[in-house]
Amino acid sequence: MAETKALQEFRQGLTLLRSDYPGKALGHVRRAAELEQNNPVYLSYLGLLVGRTEKRWRAAERLCRQALRLRHNQAQFYLNLAEVYGSEGRKEDAVEVLTSGLQYTKRDVRLTRALGKLGLRRAPVLTFLGRKSAVNRRLGKLRHRAFKLLTVE
Repeated sequence: MAETKALQEFRQGLTLLRSDYPGKALGHVRRAAELEQNNPVYLSYLGLLVGRTEKRWRAAERLCRQALRLRHNQAQFYLNLAEVYGSEGRKEDAVEVLTSGLQYTKRDVRLTRALGKLGLRRAPVLTFLGRKSAVNRRLGKLRHRAFKLLTVE
């Protein structure tokens, strides 16, 4: 019975979150996490909502990391933790968690997209030339194509 109630609470919370009502979603997800304390899905979303609504960054990070310890191959958990870091202004940590998530999630496209949204840029190929140098631009495009070919599985 408690399992069904937890799932109902979580689904209601997720619906509210997707409708852009994180404050209302928090109570439902918190109840779900209390009913099933070791459910990594509930913990991850609870961490996301605690960060988003209460700005309790350490608690949010702890909950998201706990979910990742329980199940490290779920892309959404990395996305939730990265969002917590991004909301806190820790862009480098968000990039790091998304990058590490790529190795555990079979290169989930959502993680790649999230990295792209963070505006991560590689250093110029020839650092002594400017980023806008025609040589650097051409070499950068070649490097990009080469990496794309190497990462296709």
